[in-house]
Amino acid sequence: MTSAPADLPRKAGELRAAGYLSRTIKAEIRDNLLTKLRAGDDPWPGIVGFSRTVVPQLERALLAGHDVVLLGERGQGKTRLLRTLIGLLDEWTPVIEGAELPEHPLDPITPASKRRAAELGDDLPVTWLHRDLRYAEKLATPDTSVGDLIGDVDPVKVAEGRSLGDPETIHFGLVPRAHRGIVAINELPDLAERIQVALLNVMEERDIQVRGYTLRLPLDVLLVATANPEDYTNRGRIITPLKDRFGAEVRTHYPLDVDAEVDVVRQEAHLTAEVGEPLLEVLARFVRHLRESTAIDQRSGVSARFAVAAAETVAAAALRRSAITGEEPAVARPVDLDAVPAVLRGKLEFEPGEEGRETELLEYLLRRSVADTARERFAGLDLTPLANAVAEGHLVTTGERIPGRDVLSALPELPVLHDVAARAGVDPDDSPGRIAAAVELALEALYLSKRLAKDADDDTTVYGA
Repeated sequence: MTSAPADLPRKAGELRAAGYLSRTIKAEIRDNLLTKLRAGDDPWPGIVGFSRTVVPQLERALLAGHDVVLLGERGQGKTRLLRTLIGLLDEWTPVIEGAELPEHPLDPITPASKRRAAELGDDLPVTWLHRDLRYAEKLATPDTSVGDLIGDVDPVKVAEGRSLGDPETIHFGLVPRAHRGIVAINELPDLAERIQVALLNVMEERDIQVRGYTLRLPLDVLLVATANPEDYTNRGRIITPLKDRFGAEVRTHYPLDVDAEVDVVRQEAHLTAEVGEPLLEVLARFVRHLRESTAIDQRSGVSARFAVAAAETVAAAALRRSAITGEEPAVARPVDLDAVPAVLRGKLEFEPGEEGRETELLEYLLRRSVADTARERFAGLDLTPLANAVAEGHLVTTGERIPGRDVLSALPELPVLHDVAARAGVDPDDSPGRIAAAVELALEALYLSKRLAKDADDDTTVYGA
């Protein structure tokens, strides 16, 4: 973050003379959102799969000036979506220099700032706050206190000789400190009900009640929150009066198609090796099959983070093989998918009665995902020459210690291999690892369609007749 431009006003009088207009946070967001929409700019960079569903609902809520709850299962991108709201704020906004809260120089709200404004007049010093500092995020936990969110009496200020009833003895919490900004509360139902009650006045009457006395502060905040539907019946709930004060409840969802799921993985995963598009499609389909399985507890959901972690695991398996064999570049192959069920089984919640069958279920759904991907990639392509070559004795051995060049050297020169590579998005003259990844997918498709046999142990897999 850079420093504020030097030509911005530094005194309240200069700000007033420049014709700077004060807007509420909701009006500011509305104006900036409309500007982006009219210019054809994307207000939600990095948000995938919500353009026709969640985003229009959220935009309507913001244009209406509503506080918003995003309701959805874990791993649906709720927090990421809220963080993009920062981009709808002005890059720089004026605040009173030295004030405890980010108050507007022409509209102070605390007793101390009002006193300074009266004393200094047009000489009241102004500084500029970057939009990144106007977004406050809190993960709701059962031990969150009213003091954390709203404020509490500051014993140091009392010890300085101020009266206990003096509003200036208050140490402000997260919400007041986000004045003229956005407050995001993740997992709102996890807040104890008595803590949720403390937010009621903030959202409606703009009062702050601390230790028995009320300080009237016209706070200007946009309150946004996330919640998991499971929380309403599991850990907690949003109390009815608080829920009523949110103007909009927007339901999120997992990606609706394979392409969107692949886009999410490609965007979020930190891959240590190359993972081709066909393998990402396999993982996307795998996650979708998990979300449809009756053996998985769908109330907990199957997070998009599962697919991301799966892609990173597959990439790590490829990187390990590259280190062992010396093959460069490190390219993931279908054999690397075997690492996924064992490593990621613990990220899923299974239904009662599935004990002992977890790995078997994951392996079955992974095979289905490979078959579905291969069927789509190789639709209309006759793989019979490849099947015949293997049946005639050209057995193909692959594994975590076998480089791609060895996989290819086991087969004779076949025109269909060029077609296989092309269907997988690989140039026939590309590296052996990339071509081997495409060939392995074709071999696995032949095995799953019962046209080839496969013999696998801990280290190697052999495709034969």
